Amino acid sequence: MSTLEISHPSFPAIRTCSGFVDQTVTLETGEVVTFKASALDVSLPARDATGQQNLQFAIENVTGQAQNAILAVIDSDDPEPVTVIYRMYLSSDLSEPAEPPLRMVLVAPEFKGATMQVVCSYLDIINMAWPRDRYTTDFAPGLKYL
Repeated sequence: MSTLEISHPSFPAIRTCSGFVDQTVTLETGEVVTFKASALDVSLPARDATGQQNLQFAIENVTGQAQNAILAVIDSDDPEPVTVIYRMYLSSDLSEPAEPPLRMVLVAPEFKGATMQVVCSYLDIINMAWPRDRYTTDFAPGLKYL
């Protein structure tokens, strides 16, 4: 069973699962939560060496409150990204995820009626600066003498 959790500090978590019946499951943290049943379609990326890995989700029956909350965060200057967590459960064992959860960042939501198309991305490691700390004269004052 596929589950999807969309969260941000400014709104309560949106939890949905594939199927026709709401499911109460245990997260990897031990917290017991209920995922709302809906039509959920997942398109996982190919496993390769490209830099940006994007996943696409299609979710049915998204409420207007969820749409407004997500769009408000996207339109604001909030530096905290909207987090998307994809979990797989065995239908016979809902006490823990069958695989480690995939944590992603929401890149591009698109709403059409009660359907939400979501593009999510992993951290882009290939295009990330290294070292991560920027060595400026504020950070390392001795640099101005080089």
